[in-house]
Amino acid sequence: MTGGWCGLCQDGPMTQPAFSTLLYSVDDGIATITLNRPDKLNAFTAQMRDDLIAAFDATDADDAVRAVIVTGAGRAFCAGADLSTGGQTFDYAARAEEVRDKYKVGDVYRDGGGTVTLRIFQSLKPVIGAINGAAVGIGMTMQLPMDIRMASADARFGFVFSRRGITPEAASSWFLARQVSMQTALEWCYTGRVFGAQEALDHGLIRSVHAPDELLPAARLLAREIADNTAPVSIALTRQLLWRMATAEHPMVAHSVDSRAIQSRGQSADAREGVSAFLEKRAPVYPNKVSTDMPDFYPWWDEPAFR
Repeated sequence: MTGGWCGLCQDGPMTQPAFSTLLYSVDDGIATITLNRPDKLNAFTAQMRDDLIAAFDATDADDAVRAVIVTGAGRAFCAGADLSTGGQTFDYAARAEEVRDKYKVGDVYRDGGGTVTLRIFQSLKPVIGAINGAAVGIGMTMQLPMDIRMASADARFGFVFSRRGITPEAASSWFLARQVSMQTALEWCYTGRVFGAQEALDHGLIRSVHAPDELLPAARLLAREIADNTAPVSIALTRQLLWRMATAEHPMVAHSVDSRAIQSRGQSADAREGVSAFLEKRAPVYPNKVSTDMPDFYPWWDEPAFR
């Protein structure tokens, strides 16, 4: 996993980081990451890549964060890659930029969007996308590893890669057809057309559509339900169980990990608190922390290397 715990925030709130392309805040257990290049429709850059990875490092490291919301400043969520370099936008070798070279493996430049989606995939906190406007290209594919996506009625989506002479990126060839049908995924990628929030809802790409001024309150209400009622370590394990077992070759793989998870959690102070709070008809106060109390068997997978 990129980053680490660094001993942060185990005894109090951590200092909130600052980024050049994002706004970042934590309010009562809910972190909000806002893509913040509104004059450029929040177009994606190498710096935004680095900022997003660092922001998810921060949310994982901060025990005060119980859920994460990602949204955009202004009228767009993210209008795709910044095309200001023209025809060389996607020719990283020709651009010869140090910020790109650091992600080069052999003679291959790792896709920047993919490094972001892989980092979100690894998150130990639930991630809610609040899609407030245009979301095309990487603005669409970066949403796919988010757990729940909610959209403004003004949102527009598009897998526009074929119309720019490139191919889908950000590991979307893995994520997309696990969330919508293969037929729908292929149609959207083949045509590259931009479509509205209702079509996204009809095909299960998003959970719900909201009036523009109601989107963030609705996302916060959902995040609040998670933050106020659930055990953080249980949520961290649940997130990884569901994402990773979606492609397991047999249910026995899930049974083996489930058994270890139930055994570990059943012996925890969280389980004792959860049952006691239920029986005593009071709100639970879960003592275990993601930074220090993940079970010994976690992680149970071998993280593949880029080849």
